[in-house]
Amino acid sequence: MDSEGNQERNSAAPVALCLLAAASLLFQAGCGLVRHRGPDLTDVGPGDQPDKILYERAMAEIQRGRFDVGRLTLQTMLNTYPDSEFLAKAKLAIADSYYAQGGVSGLTQAEAEYADFQTFFPTAPEAPQAQFRIGMAHFRLMGKADRDLTEARLAEAEFKEFLLKYPDSPVMPRVKGRLREVQEVLAQGEFDVAKFYYEKGANRAALSRFEAIANDYANFSGADNALWYLGQTFERLKQPNAAVPYYARILTDYPLSPLVGEAKGRLTAMHQPIPRATKATMARAQADAFDRQQNQRGFFQKLGGVMASSPDLSTTRHGPVQLGPRPPSQTVLAQGSEGSGAPGNTISVQQVGEESLKAGQAVSAQPAEKGGSNGSQAASGDTQAKGGNGSTDPGANSKKKGKFHFLKKVVKPF
Repeated sequence: MDSEGNQERNSAAPVALCLLAAASLLFQAGCGLVRHRGPDLTDVGPGDQPDKILYERAMAEIQRGRFDVGRLTLQTMLNTYPDSEFLAKAKLAIADSYYAQGGVSGLTQAEAEYADFQTFFPTAPEAPQAQFRIGMAHFRLMGKADRDLTEARLAEAEFKEFLLKYPDSPVMPRVKGRLREVQEVLAQGEFDVAKFYYEKGANRAALSRFEAIANDYANFSGADNALWYLGQTFERLKQPNAAVPYYARILTDYPLSPLVGEAKGRLTAMHQPIPRATKATMARAQADAFDRQQNQRGFFQKLGGVMASSPDLSTTRHGPVQLGPRPPSQTVLAQGSEGSGAPGNTISVQQVGEESLKAGQAVSAQPAEKGGSNGSQAASGDTQAKGGNGSTDPGANSKKKGKFHFLKKVVKPF
């Protein structure tokens, strides 16, 4: 029996050693003691390009989703062959791997790598792609309008820089579309704050925010509402003339808005001309309305949108992208009317009827009140003085009185 027991113990010893070795390896791997092996170049022939082989192997690893291994191989190539012809491609591939990996850490690192690529290779053919991906990294990190808008502002700045630096790039339409979507989120956040102040009666606080939307975010889906509230705020502040161009913009820029009737009513009450939208603006408004019908979501889709962390971009309007602030609003009467608008940037309107022209006055850029806040914006809405009866411009009537007009006060008709 003792010999059999010794034989069992002797046969079990190798098995125990194997199990102990396997447990040791697992413990080392769990503690991070087992490191990735570097790329194997033992099979490189004398006529092969080792930097090319490293680049191709790295790209194969990245395509398989092994981002860490692929980046390690690319970094080895950069360190070993600093003059390689694949240097720019390797740097861009490292940034692309972080972008494909996603997540907060991946996108943050991707933005830094793309910026590093532009620093070293500003004239490379891939530079526009790097600039676009910088904006997209912030775009993918962007939250809803009622949350922190830092990423949205950064995305807007990067997309605008792309449009300025690469105006002939083939991805220009995509960049413009993304910029409109980012501005939709920014404008919605600004509108929510402005509406809160408006309802609380803090008119001047609401005014500056509604003005920011009117001047900076013309493609905002709620821009017509912002213009209406902006006009109403000016009327609350006893500056009705300053409200005129914003009511007029509802008619000229958003002709299918449900606020068109109310805007016309306010212009009529203030004896102002009723402008019309151009055919191009009407076509764009119809395209926006069609898109809204196509993108209408059901109850469960809306519920899912409320629960989602990403913003809803389905209501973004079409239209030209605006890189800078919009100039102060001005309305120009149609040709053939008695008055004319001030030169400069204006809202062009189509011919209107003679009756509406007789009922109103032209709009100029003269300030209505001195010393009031936001005087530069209020200046664009004041009415221009006309000659004849009821004129507010003394010089307009003095030209018609003639050289000897004072004799009329002395010599009376018999």
